[in-house]
Amino acid sequence: MKALGRIGLAFLIILANVADAFAHTRSETQSVWRIVGSTVHVAYTIPDIEIPRLAHPGGAPPSESELVDYVRRNVTVLRAGQLCERTEDVRPITASTGFKRFEFAYKCADAEGMSIHSSGFFSVVPTHVTYAQIVTDRGEFISQLLTAAQQTLSLSSASGQSPLQNASFFEYIGMGIMHIFTGYDHQVFLLGLILISKRLRDLIFVITGFTIGHSVTLALATIGVIRPHAEYIDALIGLTIVLIAAENIGDSNHRSGTLASVMGGLLLLMALGTMTGLGGLPVFLLVGAAIFAVNYLMLSGHLKDAARLRLVVTLVFGLIHGFGFARNLLDMQLPTGRLAELLFGFNLGVEIGQLTLVCALLTVVWLLSRLRLTLPLAPTCGNWFERVTLRFARASSTRTTASRRS
Repeated sequence: MKALGRIGLAFLIILANVADAFAHTRSETQSVWRIVGSTVHVAYTIPDIEIPRLAHPGGAPPSESELVDYVRRNVTVLRAGQLCERTEDVRPITASTGFKRFEFAYKCADAEGMSIHSSGFFSVVPTHVTYAQIVTDRGEFISQLLTAAQQTLSLSSASGQSPLQNASFFEYIGMGIMHIFTGYDHQVFLLGLILISKRLRDLIFVITGFTIGHSVTLALATIGVIRPHAEYIDALIGLTIVLIAAENIGDSNHRSGTLASVMGGLLLLMALGTMTGLGGLPVFLLVGAAIFAVNYLMLSGHLKDAARLRLVVTLVFGLIHGFGFARNLLDMQLPTGRLAELLFGFNLGVEIGQLTLVCALLTVVWLLSRLRLTLPLAPTCGNWFERVTLRFARASSTRTTASRRS
């Protein structure tokens, strides 16, 4: 009964933390504004997952012509507060699966005083954001956010100096540290990695994999090579937390097969719910997550030493969390001339924050294990931490004794 109680408590903790991870989800669209003199070519992309927000009162989704009219009314170019001439009407074009893309163009009387405007979705989702990528005729690439509070952006101010342009390298590091210290979903994930690691070598493997993974996607997302939908990333971050927690439970109770079946079944039920209109995440994402979860939990439960497997898996998990790290940077106007320095400093700060958090958590787990207040897995982690500490102390004592004899 005590074991069941502990498992129940662990599941409650999992659900609470997953709820926190999903709480970061937000509505978003993407836009690209290419400026050629006084002409602005616009590409506006709406993820399919956002379209139901524009449904009719009876629940029927908007038609393509209605979406075209919606974009025509809400995404515009202004000069001195007046609407510029639309030289190319809004037209749908081929887009990636899961997205609707529209292109059009405006021509203003003069390039001076031009501004971009996007008011779509703010009336139905006040927290909605539109990512605006502005490409000037001087070859500058500028990333900005349009929000309910700032639906119009002057192109002259957008091409001005970024507030981060004069920030020091240490300020970039501080941004990365604070992202870890305020990102509770990442903290919970790191705690799960610590608890599942029975040896120092295991912990080194998982932290290394996680670091490599998030470093790659942090860079790719920040420079705009890959920028997946935030809602999908939040869901996958929640899944990584659940999988690590489930592995902890399965490892301590030797029921990885049961947990794998439960995890796979729940994800497939969510996919079925999406097919019947009860969910928002894509079916392929949920089915893929179910296959991955079942295989990972089964493999980790049957391998005597799963450390090397976790190196690969945490690398994959790191790729997911890296997109979450990048979102923190994308909320600000990035200095295009210092992107490499910003990325290196921010990533270094993330690593410092990670290592600080890991050391703090290890200390807490060790203290709890000494007081016999931990769950079944915690003493294991505490024991290897204690063994490492004792080995270091003995080695230091040996060197001191040898130096005294010499």
